[in-house]
Amino acid sequence: MSLIPPLDKLKIPVIGSPLFIISNPDLVIAQCKAGVVGSFPCLNAREEEGEPNMLEIWLRKINEELDRYNQQNPDNPAAPYAVNHIVHKSNIRLEKDIDICAKWESPIWITSLGARPEVNQVAHQSKGIVLHDIINNFFAKKAIDKGADGLVAVAAGAGGHAGTLSPFALIQEIREWFKGPLLLSGSIANGGAVLAAQAMGADLAYIGSAFIATNEANADERYKEMITQSSADDIIYTNLFTGVHGNYLKGSIKAQGLDPENLEVSDSSKMNFSSGASKPKSWKEIWGSGQGISVVKSILPASELIKRINNEYLEAKKNLL
Repeated sequence: MSLIPPLDKLKIPVIGSPLFIISNPDLVIAQCKAGVVGSFPCLNAREEEGEPNMLEIWLRKINEELDRYNQQNPDNPAAPYAVNHIVHKSNIRLEKDIDICAKWESPIWITSLGARPEVNQVAHQSKGIVLHDIINNFFAKKAIDKGADGLVAVAAGAGGHAGTLSPFALIQEIREWFKGPLLLSGSIANGGAVLAAQAMGADLAYIGSAFIATNEANADERYKEMITQSSADDIIYTNLFTGVHGNYLKGSIKAQGLDPENLEVSDSSKMNFSSGASKPKSWKEIWGSGQGISVVKSILPASELIKRINNEYLEAKKNLL
């Protein structure tokens, strides 16, 4: 396996996944300074009518802060950042968002819910690379055929819109034909799991839920605390809230008066990301999470979480030799 620029110079083989609502410039900057790729969904950057474009403001802040850091730390530069585009047909912001990201030459583009050749083309013209997230081998092949440079394999146990396949099966099938950048998502929250992802054939680990319980994350403090107090048994897999199957904290569902063990099945054809979300406001406090959160014991600065993961990663490598 071979990584392409700018993924080939990462000090820690991790990308912090884009977290809806939660990822913001402060979290992205902290992740990048600590050595992992920080990312955010473009849909998180929202402004009221008549206000300056928030995505422009966010990208300016991220670029200027990382440029300043790199000038001050030439021997220890920050990792690059990534932007996430929901390319589903209902996202009416997509065209404008990709134009803004191209203007700022965002180095890494992560695309979700559809593979769009025209988005990949714009990314490449602006010197970026494209990673597309997929849940099976069929969609992996479609993404590469349509011009993606790499893949995010979203396996069983991942937070947000997760798949159902074992990571062993998913990575194995993709590696039978694809030698490019391959990331694994699904229950990865410590350094040993990062090494395991590489051992089975992935290049990088894709970590999301652990970053919810960080100081920088734009998450309700109750959400952060629930992450630190939960385990895999506290996660339920359902498509009720967005039309796409994903993993959610049972405690947050119960708090809304619903029984997590008896949820209705949603009509996936009614997905709508035109307002940045695909669930009613009454469900805004139903919180997503992956299954790997039992190792998240406290709320920390992102830099401390990354330091812990890296130390565990190095220790796991040493113990295997």
